[in-house]
Amino acid sequence: MTDRILYVDDEDDIREVAVMSLELDPAFEVKACSSGAEALEIIRDWKPDLILLDVMMPGMDGPTTFRHLIAEHGASAPPVLFCTARLQASDIQSYLALGAKGVVSKPFDPMTLSQQVRSHLE
Repeated sequence: MTDRILYVDDEDDIREVAVMSLELDPAFEVKACSSGAEALEIIRDWKPDLILLDVMMPGMDGPTTFRHLIAEHGASAPPVLFCTARLQASDIQSYLALGAKGVVSKPFDPMTLSQQVRSHLE
């Protein structure tokens, strides 16, 4: 069975590394985009099983994108992992309070990213 993963990050190089890292898991089908608005468009047609969402992006940041996702899809919204370098306990708590499934630290380890994602799918 294939799991669909959407990676959202405004930084091209990080997005490219993340996609390559996630594609190391043969059970992942990966798409990536560079903005919250683009992510919301993709989600309407492509229905990912999990979204990795950068917190700090221009225009619509990760938390705002997440709120739009919940408003549009409600309980059927895919689970979200926020990706951020802001790892203070208070920051993590605020992301979890929004309804995120977890937080992935940036910079992430490309060798373990797919395992981190897999742990949130099981």
